[in-house]
Amino acid sequence: MESKSSVDTLQAEIDALKQQLEEANDTLDAIRTGQIDALVVKGDDGHALYTLRSADHTYRIFVEEMTEGAVTLNAAGIILFSNAQFAAMVRQPLSKVLGCPFIHFVAAADRPLFEHALSAAWKDSAKREEVLLCDTDPLPVQLSLKVLNFDRDKTLSIIITDLTQQKKTEEELKYKNEQLEALNNALLSSNHDLQQFASVASHDLQEPLRKIQVFSNFLMERSYHLLPDSSRQYINKIISASNRMKTLIVDILTYSRLSANDAQPEAVNLRMLVEEVLEDFDLKIVEQHAVIEVGELPVVEGNRGQLRQVFYNLLSNALKFSTPGSNPYISVTAKPVKAVELGVALLNEEEYCHISLRDNGIGFDEKFAYAIFSLFEKLHHKSTFEGSGIGLAIAKKIIDKHHGLIIAKSAPGKGSEFSIILPLKQTNLR
Repeated sequence: MESKSSVDTLQAEIDALKQQLEEANDTLDAIRTGQIDALVVKGDDGHALYTLRSADHTYRIFVEEMTEGAVTLNAAGIILFSNAQFAAMVRQPLSKVLGCPFIHFVAAADRPLFEHALSAAWKDSAKREEVLLCDTDPLPVQLSLKVLNFDRDKTLSIIITDLTQQKKTEEELKYKNEQLEALNNALLSSNHDLQQFASVASHDLQEPLRKIQVFSNFLMERSYHLLPDSSRQYINKIISASNRMKTLIVDILTYSRLSANDAQPEAVNLRMLVEEVLEDFDLKIVEQHAVIEVGELPVVEGNRGQLRQVFYNLLSNALKFSTPGSNPYISVTAKPVKAVELGVALLNEEEYCHISLRDNGIGFDEKFAYAIFSLFEKLHHKSTFEGSGIGLAIAKKIIDKHHGLIIAKSAPGKGSEFSIILPLKQTNLR
């Protein structure tokens, strides 16, 4: 009990000291900013009132501890008092500062405006930026001007804050912003050149490819039955390779175009969009006896053509990577969700929907869940499953442009789930 009492006593003393320290800090701040012109101090004989004149010594001790410069001026603008910090700022001995008109330390170009501001400050407190003369070097500062009452006399208190580092930081920030703008412009130009190149290259590649396909098909129709088995295999390989090449060129062109600026977002009914995509796969769905369930899907803002491409690619993969010997089952559902519930880097003020596309296909090792969204990434050999390896990269880029997320979860033999997080509204499509 005695030990607990000692701890309580010590804690009470600590709390009292903290309170005294807070009061002292508040008093110091009030004096520095000119918010008070008198102090009430408790002594052995009761309370005593100290005006700034009678407490001049204590006031000066406070001011000398300041990291800012401090001066007091009379009505003629003469410096009656200066702390050592101000003298150091203007690189003058304190003896040469006292009794000198403050305006002598103001840059010549700023003096007319400063005289006007000084006159106004006697009526109302003010803050302004000036350039002081530090020998011959300019010194950017902020001046805080406040009238102080010393009994019947009035003086003007000026707190001088050195802005050198702030101005240096502002200049550096301006320079960095200019660099960033230049880099952005260079990047935009580079993206435009790449888009032009991809478009031209894809067009130029398709022309010889078209000839390869035409002549290969010509051989198939006219001479296939006359060729030996080895030659037939070669023609089949040429046709298969040219078909893959065509798919690859189209996908590259699609991917490159996603960097272009888009039109204003429109309202997109996702359920109608998914049903439209399913019509494209109607024959394949019948052939594979696939079951596809589509729940209620929201209306979101976005680029309809791009969002259609996302669902086309995902549904195409779900049908393609089905488990041999079993009927594909695919479900598409959605629910509203808030960004804070997801624990991911999204704008918290936006409203989102969580769209889930699940299948019962062959799945994949989840360690590849991020890699599958990279360009040309394929987890299966081209002889097993056709494709360019760009479909999911296109889907991710589109979702990124719509300020959303796409996440894959899977396990070998257990199917896959692709989760799409989309904002219901779009401020802009980048």
